Amino acid sequence: MNRRDLLRATAAAGAASAFPRFATAQAPQNRVLKMVPQANLTSLDPIWTTANITRNHGHMIYDSLYGLDANFAPQPQMAEGHVVENDGKTVTITLRQGLKFHDGEPVRAQDAVPSINRWMKRNPFGQKLGTVVETLTVVDDRRLRFTLKRPFPLLFKALGQVSNSPAFIMPQRLAETDPFQQVREAIGSGPFKFKADEFNSGSLVVYEKFADYVPTPNGTPSLTAGPKIVHFDRVEWNIITDASTAAAALQTGEIDWYEQPPPEIQMLLKRNRGISIEAIDPLPLTGIMRFNHLHAPFNDKKMRQAILPAISQEDFMQAVVGTDASIYRTGVGLFTPGTPLANDAGMEALTGPRSIDRAKALMREAGYTNQLMRLIGPTDILAPSAMTQVGADLVRRLGFNADIALSDWGTTVTRRASREPVARNGWSMLFTSFSSVDFSDPAAHFPMRGNGANAWFGWPTVPKLEELRDAWFDAPDLATEQRLAREMQTVAMDEVPYVPVGAYLSMTAIKKNLTGRVPGLAIFWNIRRS
Repeated sequence: MNRRDLLRATAAAGAASAFPRFATAQAPQNRVLKMVPQANLTSLDPIWTTANITRNHGHMIYDSLYGLDANFAPQPQMAEGHVVENDGKTVTITLRQGLKFHDGEPVRAQDAVPSINRWMKRNPFGQKLGTVVETLTVVDDRRLRFTLKRPFPLLFKALGQVSNSPAFIMPQRLAETDPFQQVREAIGSGPFKFKADEFNSGSLVVYEKFADYVPTPNGTPSLTAGPKIVHFDRVEWNIITDASTAAAALQTGEIDWYEQPPPEIQMLLKRNRGISIEAIDPLPLTGIMRFNHLHAPFNDKKMRQAILPAISQEDFMQAVVGTDASIYRTGVGLFTPGTPLANDAGMEALTGPRSIDRAKALMREAGYTNQLMRLIGPTDILAPSAMTQVGADLVRRLGFNADIALSDWGTTVTRRASREPVARNGWSMLFTSFSSVDFSDPAAHFPMRGNGANAWFGWPTVPKLEELRDAWFDAPDLATEQRLAREMQTVAMDEVPYVPVGAYLSMTAIKKNLTGRVPGLAIFWNIRRS
């Protein structure tokens, strides 16, 4: 029996059998929303990690000065407004009145300034903003001021970034934490409060409606912009790693929402008239194969290039979403398919004839002599797990001396931060995926960065990519942006900071009596039970 047949059989059996109860005494059904998230929550700090589950946690409990709507346009969120002076080089932002943190303290500019400073150390968009900030100062409790070396028209878009590592505002005492260390408390001013007393990593995450949250009075809910209206008193994330158990819980009403059911489970759930299977984001996520550029074998560009003829984006995507070609994309490069910067420059290496033998020959030419390489990856999160399985098969067929080190997602997220060589328990390759907003342009595109020690895990050094990215920020029009995007992709397909392995629509399963879901992420404001 193959993997999909086995999963289909166990899912069907699970739907008809008993499964564990997730809570004993519960509030009335229409006041509690229960979901199975994409992964276990192991880090509470959305600045420290780019894990999507922590980003989603961040949007529950934190807020930002600006939000982005579905067109990626910034709108005031915590900000009441702003004044731009001195030919664009002085920007003063005023906070809305009455903002409070979950501990009852008022939100002040004294909190916002260190929060933004910490974010600018870790986020690619923030890092770029940091190069043009002369000073960021507190004017008074409600006003903060950017003094810029030159105008930066993308300032408000940067402050409203959705994913990953958004510019969330934390209390000053937390915001002053070293950006390369995790905050140990989860206190924000967002629409939900994190219930630390009920948190059990690997089992349950609980959020309560923040009674003192005051939504922005302007706009309509769209991605992270507009009023964040909460209709549930309590949200529970039930960590259920067994797909058949999660499916059974959804079918019998123990949960309301299953964020990322695997393809086989989607087939089962489609037969239930009370459940909707839909794309959580109308734009696709991109999967990537990431190399560690610090150590052999992939510190050699020729070794990275050697793998390209063996990459079949279709194989990777079918492992994630199944064989329905309408929900995955191949021929995928640096930028999210369907966005203005997506292009085909340099893609011949991935779209030409596929050949394991050709890749092996290139590995020999590059000097591969059976050095140990280590592929790390998770077993408990859909897309990275599926891609890791395909990748493990691929490196074995290519003849690598491969150590396949599988673990839970939280351990993988921690382990990928290690810069040690393989001999000291380091890593060589990993697979993960990024949301559509992450790859829509170069601003927040983590894996595209070529800034060495300051780059995302893998730490490639590609000065030409950095030069082109800097030029993109100064592009006067879309045509120039698109030309630079083509040049960036050409350089990336030669230097291979990572390999795009396709894009896919992330399908979610949700009860049909839940309406008003805001597309884009697992967002919990505006959604209500009809």
